[in-house]
Amino acid sequence: MNLHEILSFSAFIVLILSMLVIDLGIFNKNSHVVYFKEALIWSFVWISLSLCFYVFIYTHGDLIHGVNSIDDIKRLAIKFEHPIHINPNNFEESLKNYRHNLGLEYLTGYLIEKALSVDNIFVMIMIFYAFGVEQKYYHHILFWGILGAIVLRFLFIFLSSALIQQFNWILYLFGALLIYTGTKMFISKDKDEEIEPHKHPVVKFASKYFSVYPHNLGGKFFTIKDKKFYITPLLVVLLVIEFSDVLFAVDSIPAIFAVAKDPYIIFFSNIFAILGLRSLFFLLINIINTFHYLKPGLSVLLTVIGLKMIFQHFLEKHGFTTTHSLILVVIILGTSIILSLIFPQKKTA
Repeated sequence: MNLHEILSFSAFIVLILSMLVIDLGIFNKNSHVVYFKEALIWSFVWISLSLCFYVFIYTHGDLIHGVNSIDDIKRLAIKFEHPIHINPNNFEESLKNYRHNLGLEYLTGYLIEKALSVDNIFVMIMIFYAFGVEQKYYHHILFWGILGAIVLRFLFIFLSSALIQQFNWILYLFGALLIYTGTKMFISKDKDEEIEPHKHPVVKFASKYFSVYPHNLGGKFFTIKDKKFYITPLLVVLLVIEFSDVLFAVDSIPAIFAVAKDPYIIFFSNIFAILGLRSLFFLLINIINTFHYLKPGLSVLLTVIGLKMIFQHFLEKHGFTTTHSLILVVIILGTSIILSLIFPQKKTA
């Protein structure tokens, strides 16, 4: 990390933590059921913040790495495989192309992560239902789950980036993984998944190494009774949520590496997408079945991204750019949403 990267990363973390403190400390001090209107407002807030950050990257993205010369742009373009035109005789033109490409990479990564988050919401809903969690504690659990996800995504993204820069062939493994996941998701799209709490590996682990209190104590994750330390069932649910997010990241993060290699851009887009996950959860929990073609659409998206990752160098030689990636993502997601509305799911008796 150079000084510009340290400052930009630190400023981003301060911004995110400030928003989370405002969220929990002012607007959600007490556990309550989040209804559609509140979820809609917060979804608008997080999406607006994400788009404002896109504008910042699109116009001042060079501040992230501290670009001061044509040589800096060339070095970063080679290091992170940015498909941009560099005019060696015109720094301003090259800088503009670099900034605009960063903005498109951020926006495409954000859309991919946001779309794939919908599948993660299915899993979260099943977890809450399976463990019998009261709705008023949903937001509390998801808030702390987001903090854990930020740390895990940081480790996953920057470690993956370091490995890719040393061993470029890892991208082909990522591509194969995405094709496998997309195919598997499409085949099982009509199957109802079930979660059995007592058989879940996280529950078994927690029960083996910790004393679990027999019932919840409000929104507490820990308690001490008779000088003995206990974790509550609510913490067990949080651990299950974190475990599912790790599994989810195995698919979603490689997918973003198909359109961007800069770990800072990937991290920024990833975090903004999952920060809006809580409001998206409450927004979709009652209408998620309306978009029944979205899951097969996501399976197609993962498969296409996996193929792009495997044939990336071939595609770039033939003029495939970040803009094409963004258009492809929008077409796949838009088609699945439109088909869901045109051909609504038949209600079973």
